[in-house]
Amino acid sequence: MVLSEEQAERYSRHFVLSEIGESGQKRLLQAKVLVIGAGGLGSNAIMQLAAAGVGVLGIADCDKVELTNLQRQTIHRMKDVGIDKVLSAKRAVEELNPDVTVQLHSERMTADNIQSVIGQYDFVLDCTDRFETKFLINDACVLSKKAYSHAGVVRFEGQAFTYVPSESASEKKPCLRCLLGSAPHDAPLCAEVGVLGAAVGVMGCIQATEAVKFLLDRGELLTGRVLRFDGLTMRVRVSEIPHADRHCAVCGENPAILTLADNREEYAVQTRKGNR
Repeated sequence: MVLSEEQAERYSRHFVLSEIGESGQKRLLQAKVLVIGAGGLGSNAIMQLAAAGVGVLGIADCDKVELTNLQRQTIHRMKDVGIDKVLSAKRAVEELNPDVTVQLHSERMTADNIQSVIGQYDFVLDCTDRFETKFLINDACVLSKKAYSHAGVVRFEGQAFTYVPSESASEKKPCLRCLLGSAPHDAPLCAEVGVLGAAVGVMGCIQATEAVKFLLDRGELLTGRVLRFDGLTMRVRVSEIPHADRHCAVCGENPAILTLADNREEYAVQTRKGNR
């Protein structure tokens, strides 16, 4: 793969990083990343990955842009209100970096289609706001042996961790189910308790950083660790959770969830709107 003069200039700040360089940039340009959710988290993650030159960006979302989204979903503009979020996001990416090919998935992610979608990509970002969807993504990635970054934000606080599959039982790191067990159906939503747009931006950028590190095989991922960010106090805490739960329903020693069909009821979409 030979980079053009324009590409060499565009990515020159990556070239001087010993962890990336020209060879690392070529890896990014050949990589495929899926972002599920083109809202607050997704807005920031998508634009950072596009700027970094990730060659193929998949964007999955079935919602349309609403006026209330613009307080934190920075990929969208006033002119985009009423149109599909995936179309708005695609336009923003194409205006930023012509090197990036955008693949759109405008259907809702379900137990029936998610594994076929994530199978097309090297890495997945969970940028959704409903726990039912988060657990669907988690279980699909665990069963498909696909690495992914999880994040969630409410009010001023966010958390993130990364899951990377391992064939070795002794090296397995926790998935979302290891941490929480099952989806909390009464979890507060942003529309009910509010969310600071800047806090969402911080966490989306952390997810993009995790994706780049994974693609380049550089640095330390948030595997076996949970990062918690408090925007009010500006405290960041990273908790070590080094081992997977051997009783986990999806990645444990005797899993109850062998296919997504085994847990279809828990993945049911909430009727309340979260407006991530």
